[in-house]
Amino acid sequence: MSRLLNAQTHAWLKVFAVSARHLSFTRAAEELHVTTGAVSQQIKQLEDRLGFKLFRRLPRCLALTEEGRRLASVVDEAYQAVGLEVKRLRSGVMSGIIRMRVVPSFLNKWLMPRLPRLQARFPDIELHILSEDSSISLREGEFDLALDLNDGHYPGMSITPLMEETIFPVCAPSLMRGRPPLRRPEDLAWYPLLHDVTAWRGSHDYGEWEHYLQAISAPDVNVRRGYTFNRNHLTMEAALAGMGVAIARQTLITSELDTGALVAPFDQRVATGMHYGIVHAAGSLDDRRICAVHDWLLEEARRQHPSRHPVVADSDLSQDV
Repeated sequence: MSRLLNAQTHAWLKVFAVSARHLSFTRAAEELHVTTGAVSQQIKQLEDRLGFKLFRRLPRCLALTEEGRRLASVVDEAYQAVGLEVKRLRSGVMSGIIRMRVVPSFLNKWLMPRLPRLQARFPDIELHILSEDSSISLREGEFDLALDLNDGHYPGMSITPLMEETIFPVCAPSLMRGRPPLRRPEDLAWYPLLHDVTAWRGSHDYGEWEHYLQAISAPDVNVRRGYTFNRNHLTMEAALAGMGVAIARQTLITSELDTGALVAPFDQRVATGMHYGIVHAAGSLDDRRICAVHDWLLEEARRQHPSRHPVVADSDLSQDV
């Protein structure tokens, strides 16, 4: 029996299974990317090895013999069983729940549009996402991965840098109608300002504006006025509505500048010294499921910024802090 079912026989059985499914050597050849003659020859060799006919060759089609029908049923069941077991083995590695914590604006503007790609890549992984501000401290054991905006210091945990953040003012074109031109920072005195009060951990209500103006050495401008919001995307919505000038984050602004819904009145863009990073407990990337999602996030960051490399390329290079 071992001599009968050797490696060559198993190869012929695969050809037989495809031919039996199509009842056509031509269509089997197309699926297997070989010639019709090669399929016919391998079926003949299999029949010679087994000692009985598998097909009746009719003028315009093929028909299975009784022996062929019985063998086809067994072979098909065997291949299905192998495929099912492989799927089970794979899903056993890449299935289950992963707890992810994400700062709200980053979740809304960056991660959410990309989640369908993650779902397609790992359909058996379920994300349980908690959206929390950076001002709320991360505690080990409460998440598997966290996407956070901070200066990179997370005592007792590891962080993989994802992308740096830069900021700059934006407003709706309608805001400038009927007001003095907005060409220089001092012209902001004629415009209402919008603020994200939770810009990053440790920032104050007017921190983004003060950081930006100080970095570009702007003259003294009173920025402690205007509307405040506790989410970046709410601040951007207010800017889109023409309520005032807001500070935009390069990472989170998408098509608004391309479409002209928002304009950037000043050329200078300023690094905040903060970056988005993937925070995780030391050793958590030993879990292949967590590591797979971690690496997918890095892949998406590279897709957005292919020419820039602020990202650690290997998950083993995560920074312990």
